[in-house]
Amino acid sequence: MSFPTTPAEVTTPAEARVDLSAIRENAALLRERAAGALLMATVKADGYGHGMVPVARAALEGGADRLGTAYVREALTLRAAGVTAPVLAWLIPPGEPLEEAVAKDVELAAGAPWLVDEIAAAAGRAGRPARVHLKIDTGNGRGGATAADWPALLERALALQAAGTVEIAGLWSHLACADIPGHPSVEVQLDAFDEAVGVAEKMGAAGPGVLRHIANSAATLTVPRARYDMVRPGIALYGLSPVPQLGDFGLRPAMTLVARVALAKRVPAGSGVSYGHLYVTDCETTLALVPLGYADGIPRHATNQAEVLAGGRRRRIAGRVCMDQFVIDVGDDPLTEGDEVILFGEGSHNEPTAQEWADSLGTITYEIVTGIGSRVPRVYR
Repeated sequence: MSFPTTPAEVTTPAEARVDLSAIRENAALLRERAAGALLMATVKADGYGHGMVPVARAALEGGADRLGTAYVREALTLRAAGVTAPVLAWLIPPGEPLEEAVAKDVELAAGAPWLVDEIAAAAGRAGRPARVHLKIDTGNGRGGATAADWPALLERALALQAAGTVEIAGLWSHLACADIPGHPSVEVQLDAFDEAVGVAEKMGAAGPGVLRHIANSAATLTVPRARYDMVRPGIALYGLSPVPQLGDFGLRPAMTLVARVALAKRVPAGSGVSYGHLYVTDCETTLALVPLGYADGIPRHATNQAEVLAGGRRRRIAGRVCMDQFVIDVGDDPLTEGDEVILFGEGSHNEPTAQEWADSLGTITYEIVTGIGSRVPRVYR
């Protein structure tokens, strides 16, 4: 028995418009702020929801030297798309396609001897040495070797380097609180990183060409000491401030999320709207249905909270955000089917920004932009 096939891609009547010139400009600004350090553009999570391959190309055009991903498969996607710039993948659980990664010149991070061994074995099968960045946990408490385990990691990597299967290409860590201005842990972590690098130097694992890197977006922009040989900005590349309380740093948001009204109708006073009737009209009014919902990354708790721009005016979401849709109350304004609704964008036309959405929902811009689902097509300009 045969069944009808499903289209490979199902999209909503909405789009996330990504301005690649903003990506290029932000990369250029970050390169300038790196003050001579190399710039690694972080393009993990499908380019923070913006589209990994187009963003990677735009970042390189803007002056990025390298690219960073979380997963090996993300790096391999870049290679499959013809991106040849150096790329580092840094979140590697057991069983990843390491042989293919080494064969395609993907640099790999390791924070434990077992992983260095797996990478070396893959390099042996690939017939070429693997370039490895060794991670020290300086206080973030996630990946990386502790200070106590760091010498053993270095010793194992050095042995494999002598055997010709591994090349130590970097020493790195990640800051926990760089987005909190003046947080004392930043200096503590930088001191710990310096100590770890010092250990590596004494053991012969920090020779010429070995990159030291720890700076995320916030540290790139606000902590000169953290820049070392390379910086790894992520959210700033997309034009969103990593430290919003200090301003936008001249960054330009790249994503504008838009939809078109699917239905507009007049309803009387006292009409309940959406599940649970959490919004009730207080007079005769026009309700407009917007075809985006929590399946597309519109948080359910945006109910009666987040604003959009429609008909030239800000409107608050009216009632419960549903899986595929939400409603706005437009009063007596002549909004009708097909009219554009801007959920968030650059902010230059009175539309809300991703930062405003994040602030109103008690979250961060990272979650807003990376949450936009695959049903929403990305359109580039």
